[in-house]
Amino acid sequence: MLRRALRGLLLLLLPLLASAHQGGTTGYAQIEVDRSMVRYTLTLSQIPSSPLANAMHFGEPGVVPDYQPLVTAISEHLHFKSAGRDCAAGPGRLLPNNGASVSVSASVDFVCPGPIATLAVRDDLFDVTGTDLHTLAKVSSPAGTQQFAFATETRAAEFRIMEAQASSAGAASFLTLGIEHILTGYDHLLFLLALLLRAEGWVQVLKVITAFTLAHSVTLALAVLGLVTLPGALVEATIAASIAYVAAENLLAKTALSRRWMVSFTFGLVHGFGFSSVLREIGLPKENLALALFNFNLGVELGQAAAVAVVLPMLTWAAKRAWHERAMRAVSAVVCAIGVGLFVSRIAFS
Repeated sequence: MLRRALRGLLLLLLPLLASAHQGGTTGYAQIEVDRSMVRYTLTLSQIPSSPLANAMHFGEPGVVPDYQPLVTAISEHLHFKSAGRDCAAGPGRLLPNNGASVSVSASVDFVCPGPIATLAVRDDLFDVTGTDLHTLAKVSSPAGTQQFAFATETRAAEFRIMEAQASSAGAASFLTLGIEHILTGYDHLLFLLALLLRAEGWVQVLKVITAFTLAHSVTLALAVLGLVTLPGALVEATIAASIAYVAAENLLAKTALSRRWMVSFTFGLVHGFGFSSVLREIGLPKENLALALFNFNLGVELGQAAAVAVVLPMLTWAAKRAWHERAMRAVSAVVCAIGVGLFVSRIAFS
């Protein structure tokens, strides 16, 4: 019975370990509109395993990648319409790396039939990059700046160009992004799992989850607004340390439970900086930031609630079994080892 329970918990962890903290692969797109021309620029810091990666010969031993297929993919899979008429793909080019990070950027110009009043965008790049990618797009025009999060299930958006408007639809797309970010962020989920393994009763669970939510909501807002920033490498290493610390605490005396909510709050502050990385990268305009930030944080909370709703009944059931203590300690030891491994790798490769 104990072995079956451990196997079930480990199988639950495996999908979480398959994806990165950032929620898959994030692309950053700049859509610049000037009269009848649209310039689309995409930057990728990672190339997910996909038909596009194969066309680039990316990751093949001894082969220098050919990034030109990215230009072709943008020309063929990005679709713009103005007044219901298609915009034609024109010249495209690869952009030089600025040296600040390992990434590839490509830009393609699209020419529309006339002055653009409303721009309809459909992003079908996911057909060649795979569903692991989501693209954070910033649309710049004389009317101002708007943003949208493109993903395989949210491929289309429409932007008013000739007059400024509140981009509530674009901001709403960040709800989905927040849900994806937490559900594919295995380090955040491991931290929550470590917190809940020793939880005794719903009151304690509520205290722990509430403390974590309040803490990361505060630092998420502060970081995105640019009021407080921390080095990304430090944040990522501390998040890994938080996993190891809480899991190690589970292996010690139960007296630690009385202050578990304090631990949750303290490390939650750091996790908030981790959540902010996606939104800070896109450089959201302040006039639309509040709604996008609210929706992203709401998405994070919904994803977190879904994860807790799946795991907590299992832990409640296991708590009534004679082998619960041994299983809890075994899983805590595994989570602690993962946390230590993440900490070492993030320190060594930062």
